[in-house]
Amino acid sequence: MVFHKCFIHGCRALVLLGLIWFCLTPAAIALPVPAQQPLQEMQIHLGTASGALRFVPDQLEFVAGQRYKLLLDNPSNQKHYFTAKDFADTSWTQKVEAGKVEVKGAIHELELKPGAIAEWILIPQKTGKFELHCSVPGHAAAGMVGTIQVIADS
Repeated sequence: MVFHKCFIHGCRALVLLGLIWFCLTPAAIALPVPAQQPLQEMQIHLGTASGALRFVPDQLEFVAGQRYKLLLDNPSNQKHYFTAKDFADTSWTQKVEAGKVEVKGAIHELELKPGAIAEWILIPQKTGKFELHCSVPGHAAAGMVGTIQVIADS
């Protein structure tokens, strides 16, 4: 009976030591928490001051697993949407901030009224090519579309 108890306690000790060793390895220490990864900023205009219905730029490229801050603005005199549902569904959103409001959770599209500015902090998770468009009736048909490409980390 004494041998059996020592064996069980010895196994528990080995498992505990193994967990401690794993948690202290450089690989485990080196992995940053997603919200603490460095940010890459990307400026995106929804429309233009002259009233053109387009995204500037309209071709966006991201690297899967990297953290981005999208600086979105609407310099036009009408509202626009940044709609990229499939891209948003495969990205981890840390937050969206506009004015003094911070939104957290699943984001599918952002509406920017004339003169509005918003920041969207996210990490794309899945590679692929995704559609971007403005969902205001008539805007996509007039050319307010784009492409989002997410590539693998090399």
